[in-house]
Amino acid sequence: MIFRSVELQFRALSENQNRAELEFRAPTENWFQPHPLSFNFARMTRRIGIPIALTIAGSDSGGGAGIQADLKTFAALGVHGTNAITCITAQNPKKVFAVQPCEPKIVHQQLEAVFAELRPAAVKTGMLYSEEIVRVVVSFLKAQKRTPLVVDPVMLATSGATLLRPSARKILQDELLPLATLVTPNLDETEVLVGERPQSVGEMCAAAKNIFQKFGCAALVKGGHLRGAREAMDVFFDGKRELLLTSPFVRGVRLHGTGCAYSAAITAQLALGHSLPNAVKLAKEFITREILTGARSIALRETKAGN
Repeated sequence: MIFRSVELQFRALSENQNRAELEFRAPTENWFQPHPLSFNFARMTRRIGIPIALTIAGSDSGGGAGIQADLKTFAALGVHGTNAITCITAQNPKKVFAVQPCEPKIVHQQLEAVFAELRPAAVKTGMLYSEEIVRVVVSFLKAQKRTPLVVDPVMLATSGATLLRPSARKILQDELLPLATLVTPNLDETEVLVGERPQSVGEMCAAAKNIFQKFGCAALVKGGHLRGAREAMDVFFDGKRELLLTSPFVRGVRLHGTGCAYSAAITAQLALGHSLPNAVKLAKEFITREILTGARSIALRETKAGN
């Protein structure tokens, strides 16, 4: 029955989008044979104008972060998500158990396949892990027409597991960040980039300017773990304007994968054609809304369980 549901889904899309042109084959009697539906998705995506975004990151077996969080965010914002997987991780929201990096060759082949048929309007990177993988990504992106690039410099998991080897940090800073449109470090990652962990909003502002001067890309310094703060505050600086983005702290909600989703939301908004400052503001609103929705859902379940 899975193929029948897919057929109906895309038939409905065709009826709602006059420009969509799907290529169907007549279904056979056995719905479980892999041939009842055939369509050229790349052609459909281009003709109905669905923006495309690419995430280059690791896979999270728990589904809450990494590639999985990115693709869910892209879909929620109306963007078709493509991906190049850099690592397979065995993890859940509490712990990373193991990391298996992909061979650099297959990372490059994934990028080639995506750009050949589904050229993205915006790209983000997440967990890159090794120097070899960072070099492959840098080499490939340098050879392409300049595309908005959001770098989420994933270095450590909340549990303390290493997600970017020390040997890869220098190549990320020296070669990937100069290609970036925006880098989105948390406070610990900001310390690696500028040499000092911000302890106040003022120091976050200084760090964002320092990152711009040092690497030539805009910075969004995320202050969700700033000690003593009464709100979740982020600082954006692009060389011309500085933005202070705030949202209320929400208690009792697991925030595993929030950083991935935040950078993915910015990437999706760039793919949709928004300017960088607007993309950042819209992404902040999206993440805040999703966290509040999660908190309400938890509260509702707890209320029902108590009755």
